Amino acid sequence: MGHSAAVWDCKAATEITKDGDGFYKVLLRNPRGFSAKVCLHGGHVTSWRNEQGEELLFTSSKAIAKPPKAVRGGIHICFPQFGNCGSLDLHGFARSKIWTVDDGPPLLNPSDSHGKSFIDLLLKPSDEDLKCWPHSFEFRLRVSLAADGSLSFISRIRNVNGKPFSFSFAYHTYLSVSDISEVRIEGLETIDYLDNLCRKERFTEQGDAITFESEVDRVYLSTPNVVAVLDHEKKRTYVIRKEGVPDVVLWNPWEKKSKAMVDFGDDEYKQMLCVDGAAIEKPVTLKPGEEWTGKMELSVVPSTFCSEYFDLQSSGF
Repeated sequence: MGHSAAVWDCKAATEITKDGDGFYKVLLRNPRGFSAKVCLHGGHVTSWRNEQGEELLFTSSKAIAKPPKAVRGGIHICFPQFGNCGSLDLHGFARSKIWTVDDGPPLLNPSDSHGKSFIDLLLKPSDEDLKCWPHSFEFRLRVSLAADGSLSFISRIRNVNGKPFSFSFAYHTYLSVSDISEVRIEGLETIDYLDNLCRKERFTEQGDAITFESEVDRVYLSTPNVVAVLDHEKKRTYVIRKEGVPDVVLWNPWEKKSKAMVDFGDDEYKQMLCVDGAAIEKPVTLKPGEEWTGKMELSVVPSTFCSEYFDLQSSGF
């Protein structure tokens, strides 16, 4: 890239472009050659590439880019509802709205700006939103690409309403994997989960790492702040660190459901896994003037994974 961290120019590494799909996107780069794209439609991260230019997020080859429908892939912001657990459309309306660039964001971690690029986005409810969800809010989202290539999200939601409101939330994250049968999850052992394939019945995960042999649609409850996704074939591990989002959603549609989705390839379930940091079981309630913060960081490392090492690490925020 021709930059060193000591003279890294964050503004020069952040560029707003208009893609062929007609959406404005913010391109983030770092000195090592990592990049990320953030679409102003939905505050949706559509791409996260490593220094070799390899895409780390999954997007279906049959994804439909026609608002208000959300694109199948990347990382979505689900607010003020996750799934179909309320009266709104699936996963709420934040991911189908146009966000604006926030000109007055809060100051965040000024000491670690070397080699980092970021964008601050802002969402406020429209008159249409208030008709279906009558609560005034300010949603500030910072998406950052760090010097080491990690991708992080800080969501700040403030109640500017005259009365309390509650919401559920998720960073709906489609990870690209080599083969779902070669993937395992560490960090969710012995954790209780709600199984959406069994009418949200509650089960307890057994003591082994999670592997995949069939459709999975679960919400793991009160999870650790660090979860790892190990891809044996590619010999790499996604490390997910989070704060303020206690739950983790795992989803893979498998063969039968894949064939039933018009915006998803019949065999593409083999190359993806959704692992979402979320707040679902216990909705967040904000009194007037209160603010909630939820954070998630994604990093990718070689698969020399050690559970004890990650257990000892701080969240990184």
